[in-house]
Amino acid sequence: MLIRTNVTNIGDPFIVNNGEHYYMYATSFDVEGFKVWKSDDMVEWKCLGVCLDLSDSWTCQDFWAPEVIYHKGKYIMHYTARRKEDDSLRIGVAVSEKPEGPFIDFHKGPMFDLGYAAIDGHVFVDENGKPYFYYSKDCSENYVAENLRASQICVCEISDDLCNIVGEPITLFGPSESYDAIALGDQMWNEGPYVLKKDGEYYMTYSANCYHTRDYCICVAKATNPMGPFVKADGPIMTCGEEGTDFSGPGHNAFFIDQEGKLKMTFHIHTYEDAPSPNRKACICDAKIENGTILFEL
Repeated sequence: MLIRTNVTNIGDPFIVNNGEHYYMYATSFDVEGFKVWKSDDMVEWKCLGVCLDLSDSWTCQDFWAPEVIYHKGKYIMHYTARRKEDDSLRIGVAVSEKPEGPFIDFHKGPMFDLGYAAIDGHVFVDENGKPYFYYSKDCSENYVAENLRASQICVCEISDDLCNIVGEPITLFGPSESYDAIALGDQMWNEGPYVLKKDGEYYMTYSANCYHTRDYCICVAKATNPMGPFVKADGPIMTCGEEGTDFSGPGHNAFFIDQEGKLKMTFHIHTYEDAPSPNRKACICDAKIENGTILFEL
């Protein structure tokens, strides 16, 4: 069943179930930092206010894609923001004792700096407890040809406290297929990675194409090792509906387990189908991995 929530004018929703309530974090446009919403039924959400205040920090704008993981007694948020000093996108990390915050910026600066724009940080902890960090090398600064910029998915190991990367990142893949390499001007996108594991296989969902067009979609790639190589599926696993169905530009998804133990997926669609824009609404649906692919119930 598809849930269209009451959370709009956001992007990139992420949900945490702490066993009592659901908490949602998302790209925010009206605060310098991030807000948090709370729900008991996943349909109606109440905004609790700002959970990470970055109004007096190393950042200046573009507060994107917060992901929160409960790890060793702490709630750890990885987020994207633009750095004041050079207007370049970077990933930060903040820590809280509670899901509603307040989160405290750990480094008082970017989590790492490899000399290029990076966005959409995601932590995957394997069954043996080893954590990995996935992110997108952002197309704003990533030229893959003389007149072409592209966002590419990368992976590296991460420290046990999830606050520092370890070793040199590996670039896994970028736009390469007809369905995930639709350019807008001189830019293409593969972004928003999220990893699940089942029966020894790693499933990475990612979003492709431009987020404020109907072509934004959710895709999947598979591997037998969390560091890759990942092989893309034959096509997207979620695309826009027919015009008039109020289902435009589905993307930047994340998974969580609900209070009944079922796998759910959250993602955004355009709030106004007839005028796609950064204004998006959070949605939730049932999900499962079956016969080697990820399936949804809308």
